[in-house]
Amino acid sequence: MLVRLRIAGFLAAVLAAANSAAWAALPVQGVEVKAAYPHDPRAYTQGLLYLDGQLYESTGLEGRSTIRRVRLSDGAVLQSKALSPELFGEGMVNWGGELISVTWQDGVGFRWDLKTFALRKTFAYPGEGWALTQDGKNLILSDGTPNLRFLDPKTFKEVRRVRITAEGRPLANLNEIEWVKGEVWGNVWQTNAIARIDPRTGAVKGWIDLSALPETGRKPNVDAVPNGIAYDAQGDRLFLTGKLWPRLYEVRLTPPRTAAR
Repeated sequence: MLVRLRIAGFLAAVLAAANSAAWAALPVQGVEVKAAYPHDPRAYTQGLLYLDGQLYESTGLEGRSTIRRVRLSDGAVLQSKALSPELFGEGMVNWGGELISVTWQDGVGFRWDLKTFALRKTFAYPGEGWALTQDGKNLILSDGTPNLRFLDPKTFKEVRRVRITAEGRPLANLNEIEWVKGEVWGNVWQTNAIARIDPRTGAVKGWIDLSALPETGRKPNVDAVPNGIAYDAQGDRLFLTGKLWPRLYEVRLTPPRTAAR
């Protein structure tokens, strides 16, 4: 009963934060910490990426937005590139020999050389930029609305879009997304929830509850929310962090439970 009450309380918090959807029938998984690593507590994490043994991160806020390469073991920033101080950096993803990043409300994105971080090109896009990932064919953009936009990696033109729903109700505010085993996983802003989304239909298949991570219970301020998902496909490892968090976690998922209605 206690477990069901906790899950119900968690879902109630998500429900209040995201469009009052009744999602209690969807399975919920928790997380167990396998390892904890230092993380820059000043990093307003917007995007997280594990690629070929390297950890990449994009950070936000005007005057503090960067893309960076970070050493996992001690959190040291090995390489960094600052955005212009008037820009608010958001999500980032790799494509070929590039890192591609977007900004929140500025309508401008960047293509960076993966090795040198030299700027190769800027581009414009409509709407807001919240998060980026890719499925091997297209880039996938969250723009804060209940939509995922699938984009041509070369032109950034929209190929298709899907509407994100949980039990038929729209889900907005995906603030960081990652491609994991054929699904899009997304942090739901201002909650401890990750939504597992079917990229074909946009339907939420289940939830991951992050409330077991220490920072979710002692936020230094209201912005210090979970935000950062990186999946090491080769090693089948999952890394999570948050905005302004002093730690980054390698976690395993607990078996799914379905909350009582």
